[in-house]
Amino acid sequence: MPIRLLPLLAVLFMPLPATASDVPAATGLLHDEVFTGYSPLSRSSELVRRLLSPLNALRVGQESRRQGHAIREQPLDLAQEKFAVYVPSHAPPRGYALLVFVPPWPEAAVPSSWTSPLDRHGMIYVSAANSGNAADVLDRRVPLALLAAYNIMQKYPVDPQRIYIGGFSGGSRVAERIALGYPDLFHGALLLAGSDPIGTAQLSLPPARLFRQFQDSMRLIYLTGQNDQDHLDMDTRSQQSLHEWCVFHLDTVSAPWSGHEVVAPGPLSHALDLLDKPAQPDPGKLADCRARIDKHLTEQLQQTESLLANGKPDKARSLLDKIDIRYGGLAAPRSIQLAEKISAPH
Repeated sequence: MPIRLLPLLAVLFMPLPATASDVPAATGLLHDEVFTGYSPLSRSSELVRRLLSPLNALRVGQESRRQGHAIREQPLDLAQEKFAVYVPSHAPPRGYALLVFVPPWPEAAVPSSWTSPLDRHGMIYVSAANSGNAADVLDRRVPLALLAAYNIMQKYPVDPQRIYIGGFSGGSRVAERIALGYPDLFHGALLLAGSDPIGTAQLSLPPARLFRQFQDSMRLIYLTGQNDQDHLDMDTRSQQSLHEWCVFHLDTVSAPWSGHEVVAPGPLSHALDLLDKPAQPDPGKLADCRARIDKHLTEQLQQTESLLANGKPDKARSLLDKIDIRYGGLAAPRSIQLAEKISAPH
């Protein structure tokens, strides 16, 4: 999933939409929907802050200033984007649930067999066109998902506790990344045949406050075909990584006789049931796990400081880069301060 940093900086801020019309919003299957509202969460500065490591975010800012790029805040022109939407005919008493779906294919589509489970759960489904595996992650796939959520919430009554992100295959891996960076918007992730470990160069940990929220309340549901061994192995590595990072609200749903394909209604409905179950954290287990991470991070930051104090800036820089990849936003602001100190003239 390649990331182009400079195109992300050459984007234009647009105002929030006017108040919604009193005309009743349409239900059923809707094709080629066009949205107009822009969210602060999809601004380029937020994408960089939440999805890039602190040192990579610092480099983006430095490069933009060096090149003289004007930062235009929103990466997309929504007038050019199309979405597929499915809306059940009746909203639940507390509002619809919402599933924002990141596809691996370029079309905006609603799998025809999914409408019955969506009806059963009172869940709106929305997916963007030109958001498949060939599209850039930060320039298109992430902001399209965020703007889809924002505009559906402006148009329909949505229960804020039942907003979920999901995807299939490569789209599932993007959905996991969005869940990691935006736990204040999405409360669960439906990962269909695609997942990754976190705390890597590809899936950097967000700022500490957001990551604590991710640990506290994010539910991740893995649903992969029983005969899709490669992606089952990916799920195992992803789940092991999440446990190492104190993320414990994980469930796995079996899809019997399935390969690498869109799942049938039965397993999907089971997965949606699990998404709706509230997270039940174990405060003691979580506190002990967080203390272990904090201890290791503190030790490595102190080692970096020691190397710098002993006249070994190259070794300090190398270790700091590894800390940045591993701990991401958890290491800030200390990692930024050390990077500036290492780069300062001596």
